[in-house]
Amino acid sequence: MNRMTRLWGSLLLIDSSSRGGAKDGLRKLKSRDVQRGVEFQEFDEVELCSSKDREGQTVVSDLDGTLLRGRSSFPYFMLIAFEVGGYLRSVLLLLAAPIIWLLYHFVSEAAGVKLMIFVSFAGLNVSKIQVAARAVLPRFYAQDVHPETWRVFSSFGKRYVLSANPRIMIEAFGREYLGADEVIGTEIEVSEGGRATGFVKAPGILVGEKKAAALRRIFSDEEPDVGLGDRESDFAFMSMCKESYIVPEGETEAVPKESLLRPLIFHDGRFAVRPTPFVALVILIYMPFGFVLAVIRMACGILLPISWALTALRILGVVIKVKGAPPARVRSSGDGQGGVLFVCSHRTLLDPVMLAFALGRQVTAVTYSISRLSEIISPIRTVPLSRDREKDAKMIKTLLAVGNLAICPEGTTCREPFLLRFSALFAELTDQIVPVALANKMTMFHATSAATGWKGMDPFYFFMDIRPTYEVNFLEQLPPQLTCAGGKKSHEVANYIQRLIAGTLGFECTSFTRKDKYRALAGNDGSVGPKKEKSWTLLGKAKCC
Repeated sequence: MNRMTRLWGSLLLIDSSSRGGAKDGLRKLKSRDVQRGVEFQEFDEVELCSSKDREGQTVVSDLDGTLLRGRSSFPYFMLIAFEVGGYLRSVLLLLAAPIIWLLYHFVSEAAGVKLMIFVSFAGLNVSKIQVAARAVLPRFYAQDVHPETWRVFSSFGKRYVLSANPRIMIEAFGREYLGADEVIGTEIEVSEGGRATGFVKAPGILVGEKKAAALRRIFSDEEPDVGLGDRESDFAFMSMCKESYIVPEGETEAVPKESLLRPLIFHDGRFAVRPTPFVALVILIYMPFGFVLAVIRMACGILLPISWALTALRILGVVIKVKGAPPARVRSSGDGQGGVLFVCSHRTLLDPVMLAFALGRQVTAVTYSISRLSEIISPIRTVPLSRDREKDAKMIKTLLAVGNLAICPEGTTCREPFLLRFSALFAELTDQIVPVALANKMTMFHATSAATGWKGMDPFYFFMDIRPTYEVNFLEQLPPQLTCAGGKKSHEVANYIQRLIAGTLGFECTSFTRKDKYRALAGNDGSVGPKKEKSWTLLGKAKCC
C-alpha cells in the first residue's frame, strides 16, 4: 500500500478496510459518502501524524480498526453474551454471526451492529453488563491496542473515543486504560426493571453522519484538532477535524500492556483466549465434552488415594510439574509445633489440592470465600477463616499442632504475573515455614471468578481445559534467623517470602490486597457474610483461601 492513502470524493479510493474488495484494491465511493461532504479530501496515514507538542490539543478516534488493531467487535459481544447471558446465549450469537456478517457487508454497518446488540443484550441485566465490561473486556482490549494510533492518541491533552459500539461496553476501558476524557458510543435502551431491551436509543447506531452529529453535539462550532479513523463510516466525523488521518489495514504488533495508562493486574471472565467466530465455535462445541472430561478428572482426584491421584491426572492430560524437595513427613510432637506451614502463592482455589498431590499426602488448607460445592467435592480438608485475627490465630495454631497446613496469605487469586500483599498473621504463629511457588497455565478457560460467574464452577473450568498445567515449586524452609523466633517482625517475614516467591516465578510484588481486587472488578470490597457455625474439627475435606 502506498504511504499515503488518498480518498477522492466521487472518484476512487483505496479500500483499507476488510469489508469488501481485495486488499489495496480500488473502488468508487458510494453516493452516500459524497452526500456526507467528504468529497475531494485526502487523509494521510496515521504514521505521518506528529505526536510532538500535542498536550494542549484535542484528538477524536474511532475504536475498532483504529485504536484497536482488530476491525471486528464480535469477540467483545461474545464475551458479554457468554459471561452475562450464559452458554445458550453464546450459541445463539454464534448462530446469528453469518446473518450479522451479511447485513454488515451488504446492507449497512448499522444493521449488522443492531442485530449483534439485540442478540447479545436483549433481556440481560444492565448492571451485570456493566460489571462484565469493567472486569472482563479490558483484558482483551488491552491486548489489541494499535501502536501507531496509541502513539498519536496518548500524546494529546484532550482525548475522545467515538464508536458505533455500545458506550456501556467501551467506557471503562476507554477512560481507565486509554485516558479518554469522554467516550461516545451507541446508547442502549433499558427497561424499567433495569434490563436491556436489545434496542438502541435515538439517534441509533453511531455510524457515518450520526458519528459526525454526535461530535457536533459536543464541540458545537469548534473543530477538534485531529480525527483518526479507518473506514468509510468514519469519514464524516474525520472531515470535521483540522487534521485527519487514516489507519491502514495490515499486520502490526500490539502495544505492550505495560505501555497503557495503568497496569492490567486484575481481570475476570472464563475465556482465556479471544473468542473470534472460529475460536468461539471450537470452544462452544468442546464445552459439553469438556465438562464430561472435567467430571472424570475430578472423580480421580476425589476417589483415588492422594498418593495415586498425581499419576492418574497426568494420564488424563493434566500437567503437574513438581520442583524442589518437599519436606519429609512429620509427626506431631505434642509441643504445638507438630506441622509445617506451607506458604503458597495463590493462582486458583486448587492451589492446596495441587500441593497435596505433589506431596503425595493430605494437607489441611485454610480458606475464605469458596463455594459450598467446592468444600463438598474437595479431596483435602478445608477450614474456613473468620477474618477475626485472634480467632483465626488460635485456629491456625491448633491445626499446626496436629499436622501440616497450607495457607495463601494473598487472600485472593491473581491471574497476571503479580503477587498481592502477604498478610503477616502466619509469620507470628510458627517458625516452621516452607514457601511454595505455585503457578498455573490455562489454554482455554480461566479457573477463577470474582465479579462474574459462580465460584462453584471454578474447579470444573480448570479441569475442562484441554491441557491445564500446574507448577509446584518447593523452596527451602526458612532458617530460624529469618523468622519471628529469630527476632524478625511478622511483616518483614511476610515481605521476604513474597519477594522470594516472586523472584522464583519471575513475578512482580505489589501492595494490592483482596479489597483492591474486588473494588476494581466488582465495585465492592469482597467481604462475604459469615457461614453457619459448625465445628471445624469435624471436617474431613478441604480447599484453598
